[in-house]
Amino acid sequence: MGVEYDGSAFSGWQRLTRPGEEGRRNEATVQQAVEQALSFVAGRRTDVVCAGRTDAGVHGACQVIHFDGPAGRDPRGWTLGTTSRLPRPVCALWCVPVGDGFHARFSARARRYRYRILNRPVRPALGRDVLTWERRTLDTTAMHRAAQALVGEHDFSAFRTVHCQAPHARRDLQSIEVSREGEVVQVQVQANAFLHHMVRNIVGSLLMVGRGEQPENWVSQVLEGRDRTRAGPTAPPDGLVFVGPLYPAACGLPDAVTLTSAVP
Repeated sequence: MGVEYDGSAFSGWQRLTRPGEEGRRNEATVQQAVEQALSFVAGRRTDVVCAGRTDAGVHGACQVIHFDGPAGRDPRGWTLGTTSRLPRPVCALWCVPVGDGFHARFSARARRYRYRILNRPVRPALGRDVLTWERRTLDTTAMHRAAQALVGEHDFSAFRTVHCQAPHARRDLQSIEVSREGEVVQVQVQANAFLHHMVRNIVGSLLMVGRGEQPENWVSQVLEGRDRTRAGPTAPPDGLVFVGPLYPAACGLPDAVTLTSAVP
């Protein structure tokens, strides 16, 4: 199932597991909401596995989940029935049957994120939950050139939080692009997988280059140093959207989450 959500009102994707927290409104999670809706439609408890967890305040354009449901219900019924039981900031986009070998996380070959920054002197009134604001003029050309040092397989220790639980920091960053359209600067990143806060830490460092506080080659030096304390601050979650994962065509998923070319 593909799931779209506005993460502003949630404490991230992952369901809370500590006793008593599930009922606290300020600790609501997207996974909790989705599982409750699916369980109602299925008529039994239904747990889900996602392609990639997102932090508090981070949004999802097409999170992919898998779950085991009772036979006999068609994809349209799953999609509309689940959406009817979800809070307004969350909806099911589509649902398709998959084979037993499919896994939302492990079958994915790539994951994509988008970070958007409103770059103008005045803070936003509209869209403030899906944008980060930067009042100082950003040199997006310098940001893009600096970002290319991150492309490839590297140890991204400098760009992960100290709380990251991944067993190692090596990731294959397949592409990163910084562009501007009017007052909005956009950073698009694709990798085989991401570390905790990796995208937000990369953006925080690129912002320092864009403001002229660091030279372009500084990003390369930070990467090579593998020291989180040398990188820029963690950018706010508001502007970050998990665009979605990508799967081999053999999985039979919609085009939006299907690879159109080979990815290592």
